[in-house]
Amino acid sequence: MKKLSLTVIGLYALFLQAFSQYNAQDTVIYKTKPLALEEVNLVSSYYSQNGNHSAITGGIGDEHVVDLANGLDLKFVAWDQSHNKHSITAGLGFDHHTSASSAYVSSTGASKTGGTRVYPSLDWTVENDKGNTFGFGAYFSTEYNYQSIGLDFHFSKKFSSNSEFNAKLSGYFDKVKLIYPSELIPKSNVVSSTPTYYTTASGRRYLSSGSGFGEDNEIPSSPRNTFTASLSYAQVINTSLQASLMLDVVTQSGYLGLPFHRVYFNDGTGHVENLPSSRFKLPIGLRLNAFVSDQLVIRTYFRYYQDDWGINSKTADIELPIKISQFFSVSPFYRYYTQTASKYFAAYKVHTAADEFYSSNYSLSELTSHFVGLGIHTAPPKGVLNNQHFSSLDIRYGHYTQSTDLNSNIITFDFTFK
Repeated sequence: MKKLSLTVIGLYALFLQAFSQYNAQDTVIYKTKPLALEEVNLVSSYYSQNGNHSAITGGIGDEHVVDLANGLDLKFVAWDQSHNKHSITAGLGFDHHTSASSAYVSSTGASKTGGTRVYPSLDWTVENDKGNTFGFGAYFSTEYNYQSIGLDFHFSKKFSSNSEFNAKLSGYFDKVKLIYPSELIPKSNVVSSTPTYYTTASGRRYLSSGSGFGEDNEIPSSPRNTFTASLSYAQVINTSLQASLMLDVVTQSGYLGLPFHRVYFNDGTGHVENLPSSRFKLPIGLRLNAFVSDQLVIRTYFRYYQDDWGINSKTADIELPIKISQFFSVSPFYRYYTQTASKYFAAYKVHTAADEFYSSNYSLSELTSHFVGLGIHTAPPKGVLNNQHFSSLDIRYGHYTQSTDLNSNIITFDFTFK
């Protein structure tokens, strides 16, 4: 928690200095205006997890993970001569995690290791004077075992002041590095005629496509593509009730497992997780918001999900934003989730040699989970800490438990500067 606090305080001081040079008149919005910075959002979170069903060690073993994440979004806005509003949002995310089980990618299990993920993004959206929008987004993410490039096209159409349709088409193109447990490196998966292996200082052993010792970019990789069509329709039913219907159609192809996930058969032999090279997902969601009074809103959400790997799940979520004052509110929330097991999942030493596909990753198992927590929102008229540019602060804490003995805690800070 000390690391999180120092990160938040340091970044806040940086933005406080940057905004101190602004004049209040600079925030006035005109119909014709060049591109200018309108809003800055800074999000920091601390996540801690414990469990005993690590997929790296075949469905048994320590699942302890600690993750520190920071995200920064800069929103620029301009208006053209046709009174269209152009919004450009540039984002940069940075996560660092330590994981007990990742040390056992190597059979030596020498020490606990971690990883760092960096993910920049860019979005351009145009909105006309009727409230209709269209835009494009681009994303990139990289970590030690994968790289991902994402593109999307999104648009919305308002049929009236009470109804709106949204659509988003996206594609993610990933490369998964083939990092195998050292004792399970497949000899048939060799690019050159003479297989070359190399071992890092931490004890991990990699299969190299070249000769001699190599860097991470010489580790062979396999593609994974994900295409999603997201559709939603929102309707204001009356002054106290709003509803939204959401549908996603998701297809995946390529290498959909992870090569360092072990699976142990009932005869005691060890294998690398093997899953189909395609997957189809179909989630359907319904959101219903009821405005009970000026002080209370009831937000509910239900989602049904199924895929062709045999998983069916249901999610029920409720959040109760309670306005304590005009500028301060609290939001207790609760989410219940349940799913059936994938037909390709089995626990430690349950799979047999007759199984074509196999995994001991407990995210594919039968499970139920509970997520409960509290959010706090404040937006004082003079700004947070009496700084008019520090417009709002959100703090959110949640505790998660799963029937597989997994549990976690997460705390998130969201700062908005204008």
